[in-house]
Amino acid sequence: MDGKRWAAFLRGITPMNAKMSELARAFEAAGFEDVSTVISSGNVVFTARSSSTSALQRTAEKAMQEGLGRTFLTIARPIADLRALIESDPYASFRLRAGSKRVVTFLHEPCPLKLKLPWEKDDARILRATDTEVLSAYVPNPNIGGLFMKVLEEACGKDQTTRTWDTVVKVVKRGEG
Repeated sequence: MDGKRWAAFLRGITPMNAKMSELARAFEAAGFEDVSTVISSGNVVFTARSSSTSALQRTAEKAMQEGLGRTFLTIARPIADLRALIESDPYASFRLRAGSKRVVTFLHEPCPLKLKLPWEKDDARILRATDTEVLSAYVPNPNIGGLFMKVLEEACGKDQTTRTWDTVVKVVKRGEG
């Protein structure tokens, strides 16, 4: 198939509620090719003929409903766009605390964040936002408990999903490999 490489980030998927092999088969049944899952948190790379992002997301969600009997919110991004994000090194202009975990929240729809950025509370920081992603960092500790994710959900709703920077890098490597 001639097509473009994509990544799908699924919200709410875990090894307890979906097997990655079944998820891959559902994507293949939808006509996607070169399908592969990356770790067990709902990351799928695949090849698709040219299509709009929203059409790919709908197709993936329909395929999951048919193949798994349930669906997960799907946020698709071209691998090339993710590669460009990584190469831009968006965290470089911020001084991160030692031990900080970098995370990317992928938005399903544009959400104008009305927070003054960078926003900070305890050891959680929301650093930068675009129409499609929000970049955050936090120092893991028992008091954080997804604090920045709660703030983003209040601002933008639940149509989003978050991945560590390391996971995004792994997804891109798989998508290019």
